[in-house]
Amino acid sequence: MVLRKLFTATAAAAFAALVVSTGASAGPTVEAIKKRGTIRCGVSPSTAGFSIADSQGVRRGFDVDVCRAVAIAMFGDVIKVDFVPTTTQTRFTALQSGEVDILSRLTTWSLTRNSTLGLNFPAVTFYDGTGFIVPKKLGVTSATKLDGATVCIQPSTTTEMVVSDYFRQNNMKFTAVVIENVEEMRAAYFSGRCDVHANDRSSLASIRAQVTNADDHVVLPELISKEPLAVAVRKGDEEWGDIVRWTVYATIEAEELGVSSQNVDQMLGSNDPNVKRLLGVTPGNGRSLGIDDKFAYNVVKQLGNYAEIYDRHLGPKTLLNLERGLNSLWSKGGLLYSPPMR
Repeated sequence: MVLRKLFTATAAAAFAALVVSTGASAGPTVEAIKKRGTIRCGVSPSTAGFSIADSQGVRRGFDVDVCRAVAIAMFGDVIKVDFVPTTTQTRFTALQSGEVDILSRLTTWSLTRNSTLGLNFPAVTFYDGTGFIVPKKLGVTSATKLDGATVCIQPSTTTEMVVSDYFRQNNMKFTAVVIENVEEMRAAYFSGRCDVHANDRSSLASIRAQVTNADDHVVLPELISKEPLAVAVRKGDEEWGDIVRWTVYATIEAEELGVSSQNVDQMLGSNDPNVKRLLGVTPGNGRSLGIDDKFAYNVVKQLGNYAEIYDRHLGPKTLLNLERGLNSLWSKGGLLYSPPMR
């Protein structure tokens, strides 16, 4: 009995020491970010609604605001982030090499990328699927009628595999026109070099929104894959991954709890224990991540909750006019769900 008590006490002391030492030392990415004073975020070069430079050269978009949210969580300041445009072929190398700290650029979380590229995907930010856009004059109303089509596709994307699988499964043939550069690929489609352009439905909506004759093109109804678009970080630095993860979840939790940029100060006086923990009135969440307990308050105050960020760049008052759909809260028929923030 004495031996068992001694062993239990020793194990408990060792565990406590491990917890203390783990919490006291920042990971390499967090240390580098703190020393540099900014986050380096890999984004798409030019995708309306997600990442595009305005007339003043300022980056705007849903993916851009995800990185701004992380900068706020880290520094309390929305401008503490440098945006690095990356292509589909350079994005993973940029993250692996340390050129960027995080990818927020329409990247699908998949088993292979998770297991073989040395990457982690802390949180899904946008649920999507592969689709097709075609000129209305072709008279095609279903993806099952695309036998023999030429299809514009970007290399090094999940779209390549998904399209090949879809045509094979439906006993159809196609000719791939593979173009890396986004602008060249769009030009190839709109000039008629290919009959169809395949991509995530969100990207297709972005492409359609950027042309003057948008009504001459139609996005076919079929979704032929699941594409959970997620932020990506390097493996081996859990502290940084946790900060990114819970920043994203904080925007979702805020929407669910009815906390917005318009009422966040008023909500500091809420009696709801979940709101009090989210906004740092009840301390602990931020401290557990090694950042300010008010990190979620700062994010919502400066950028808004998930719905506000979505509506600002993708919602009904934008050119993309994307319905929330799968990106609605779980309580409204969607897939958005934050684990308990306690």
